[in-house]
Amino acid sequence: MSMKKKYQGVVVPLVTPLTEAYRLDVAAVEKMIANLQANEAMPFVLGTTGEATSLPLSVKKTYAKTAAQLKSANTVLYAGISGNCLEESVDLANYCFDVGVDAVAATLPCYYALSDSQMKRYFEQLADQLNGPLIIYNIFATTRMSIPIPVLDELSYHPNIVGVKDSERSTERLDESIALWANRPDFSHFMGWAARSAYALLAGSDGLVPSTGNLVPSIYRDMLKAVQEGDEEKAYYFQNQSDMFGHVYQSGRTLGDSLWALKVLMQEYNLCGTTMMPPLQSLSKQEETQLITALAELVEKEEIQL
Repeated sequence: MSMKKKYQGVVVPLVTPLTEAYRLDVAAVEKMIANLQANEAMPFVLGTTGEATSLPLSVKKTYAKTAAQLKSANTVLYAGISGNCLEESVDLANYCFDVGVDAVAATLPCYYALSDSQMKRYFEQLADQLNGPLIIYNIFATTRMSIPIPVLDELSYHPNIVGVKDSERSTERLDESIALWANRPDFSHFMGWAARSAYALLAGSDGLVPSTGNLVPSIYRDMLKAVQEGDEEKAYYFQNQSDMFGHVYQSGRTLGDSLWALKVLMQEYNLCGTTMMPPLQSLSKQEETQLITALAELVEKEEIQL
């Protein structure tokens, strides 16, 4: 982090807490956002971690409005608007801005394989119609497409496009991105690859978007402070903690199953329940017990206050 930018810091992609009737659990949202505020982290609702592609529009709108009502004066609130229909993404984005969301994020539509020129034109058409700032979200794991760095760089000069969240697992790509944008006051780079969080911040990335922040946002707050203080050793100490917590719920699981496992761990600390929006489902009680045991052992070993 080499300069002060409007969009930077720790941004946590929140799970979507659901009731058994598949409605938004507003009381859980209050707890989750309070947890972030206590640890100097910003909320990002309706992203991959939030099961956004499976949520009905009514739940999406309720979540965006509820989060906006709960945000503090110094909070930047982000919301995902990804979809396969341009008009629907525009409508959701502008609804989000109307209720108080500060910036929206969008992936590529993920049904058709797109050429570089189609990717660029899609984001231009999207950004042209928005009443606020857009962050481009590159995530090969779900879209099965990688937005080329030159395309992102061209898009970075659009007046409504203010940053990129990149979850692609490529150190070469990360280095190239930071070289281009670290010193751009008008464009931010967010690291979405948790295993390279400390590396990215030390190299000049503007922020992190770690799903593990749902459970332990303090790790990323302290990692960021270590980087700001120039303490590389301490930054990697917190990277190691991030890796260990991520391993508890992610190792050996698909992305969808890991989201259920994350909710199980959050339930242990009275943050939310474990209901998943179909097609995702809860796993067995045996796996739930194993998760809870693994978390308790790690917390005791690392002496972390959750």
